[in-house]
Amino acid sequence: MNAPVRSFRLVCPPPQRPQVQALLSAQGFGFEQEPFLDFAFRLTDEPFPLGRSLAAFFGLIYIQDRSSMLPPLALHPLPGSCVLDCCASPGSKTGLLAQLVGTDGFVLGNEPTRARLSTLRRNMQTLNLLQVATCCWPGEALPLAAGSWDFIQLDPPCSGWGTVDKNPAVLKLWKGEKVQPLIALQRQLLRKAAALLRPGGRLVYSTCTTNVEENESQVRFALENDLNLTLQPLPAPPGFTLAAPQRPGCDGVWRVDSASDGQGFFIAAFVKNGTPAPLPFQDEPATPPFQRVPDRFLDEAGLDRTLLPQGEVAVFGDAVYFLPRHALERLPAALRWQGALLGKVSGGRPLLSPRLRYLTPGSSLPRLTLDRTADVEALLQGRSLDTGLTGREAALFWQDLPLGRVRLKNGRALWAEK
Repeated sequence: MNAPVRSFRLVCPPPQRPQVQALLSAQGFGFEQEPFLDFAFRLTDEPFPLGRSLAAFFGLIYIQDRSSMLPPLALHPLPGSCVLDCCASPGSKTGLLAQLVGTDGFVLGNEPTRARLSTLRRNMQTLNLLQVATCCWPGEALPLAAGSWDFIQLDPPCSGWGTVDKNPAVLKLWKGEKVQPLIALQRQLLRKAAALLRPGGRLVYSTCTTNVEENESQVRFALENDLNLTLQPLPAPPGFTLAAPQRPGCDGVWRVDSASDGQGFFIAAFVKNGTPAPLPFQDEPATPPFQRVPDRFLDEAGLDRTLLPQGEVAVFGDAVYFLPRHALERLPAALRWQGALLGKVSGGRPLLSPRLRYLTPGSSLPRLTLDRTADVEALLQGRSLDTGLTGREAALFWQDLPLGRVRLKNGRALWAEK
């Protein structure tokens, strides 16, 4: 059995992709492009753990099993569309979905477990994916309008048998009758997702298990229990070895095995029957009253509002958030959702996240350009750099690649996470 390869995807605007690859190469990493996604790669040389690379630290890449990238690709949301990710943490699929819909689109990542919700939010913040909002509900009880989503990703809790190469204990942990509560929950989630899906909309059900009862049997459940869904056959993804479905009537599902150099995965796509109806929009405010950040505030922070997606920058207490327009239009206040955290207010002035590289190009801040990775590493290790720049902050670049923001004190640059 082959060990899964190390894969990752770039998380940056397309023009910056060659620069991120150059940053990885400058630190000694070797990689080759995956055949199924033009911004996904597999490692060929790893001089030290990829998670400690500068690209990972600044959220320019996301390390993800290659099989795990397939469900969002099977869902295939259109640019500018809105997607519901029912069971989102740690955000691997949420982040890829956000990249696929782009800054004109929107992804709602729901995570039922509050401890895992913090991981989801932290990852989305590091990746600078401002088009993502998050909430914390049992997926089967999401307070959303029926028929209100064109694209839904459902990757429910499962036995994880497909991850046995990394987690050998799963076969002992989830066996026999212990799997039955998972199967029951998966069916509840399928019913809820089908109800939330708009007629003509697309639903992808996926698991990282090889268990037939959690895979093909759940497809049969969806087709035979009045969920108003039709199975949509998927074309085989390049670069993967697929096994035949284990139940009749499941043609066109993806059953990925270990010969594909990744985790075992199961993926099925459905389309909801019926004629598309107008999307329901909210008659009530989608959030509690908030203080809109004035342009003066953004100017002081060195931000250009034109770089933001459509939405609002708002202050709740001492925290600054971005609220996507789609979230404001379609999410009910009862959902208690949260936008992307940008930073905080300190001493009456904005103090934005140092890794908020998304808003660095075009910034009015002075620019600190470092040409050597060693200088960036030294800065992150707590050393200060003499820059000769004036002001309180500077935009940090490696060559022409924006990385984030650094503090300035008497002309010396300091890295500060808080």
